[in-house]
Amino acid sequence: MISADTVYQRVLAVVNKENRGYITPQEYNLLANQAQGEIFEQYFYDLNQYNRRGEINNEYANPVKNIKEKIDIFKVEDQALTVSTGNKYTLPENLYRLGTLTYNTYTEIENVQKNELIYINNSPLTKPSASYPVFIRKGNEVEVYPSTVDSNIAVSFIRKPVAVNWTYYDFIDDAGNGAPLYNPDATDHQSFELHSSEEGTLVNKILAYVGITIKQADVVQVAEAKDNKKITQEKS
Repeated sequence: MISADTVYQRVLAVVNKENRGYITPQEYNLLANQAQGEIFEQYFYDLNQYNRRGEINNEYANPVKNIKEKIDIFKVEDQALTVSTGNKYTLPENLYRLGTLTYNTYTEIENVQKNELIYINNSPLTKPSASYPVFIRKGNEVEVYPSTVDSNIAVSFIRKPVAVNWTYYDFIDDAGNGAPLYNPDATDHQSFELHSSEEGTLVNKILAYVGITIKQADVVQVAEAKDNKKITQEKS
């Protein structure tokens, strides 16, 4: 986990270095979540790209292994599903990528399309059963067949990152001047959930957004140049 405050202070240090402007906690939280979401989504594109190239046989410089390590932070195993109605089950609200559905822990439920179910049902050999259950996904629900399968169904999935929230209280000095003071003990405080190696990337991406917000093109250019350099090094 990466401290929301550490990233905020690094961003402020660059922005305030030449009195270019100020970024409020509210603005920072918005941009921080934008950056975290962008980095998180990029993992899946990169993983697909590296998988096509083939794995590198190196314990510490294997890009596929390294990206999977970053994604695994968000992996949820065997979470029980709640019955909606009949054979319908509600998927978790924080689901990002659906993994595996299982029945009674050890039986995997196969994902099929609605048109495939028609053909599957027409053959005694492929017709869904307790030993060969299938499911159809419809939005935030799944329909499990056969409907006689009981409610002992669980899902493994990749969840969405929890929203970053740099929390604070208003500090007023003797002269009556106010300033937000970091408060990590607030109940709604939340740091970044990304892998610790992403701290520099977060700072660069947030700085690029900040540069656009305060209309400082050079801040954007420097931040994007640093971010592009890191990406090039990782993918070369």
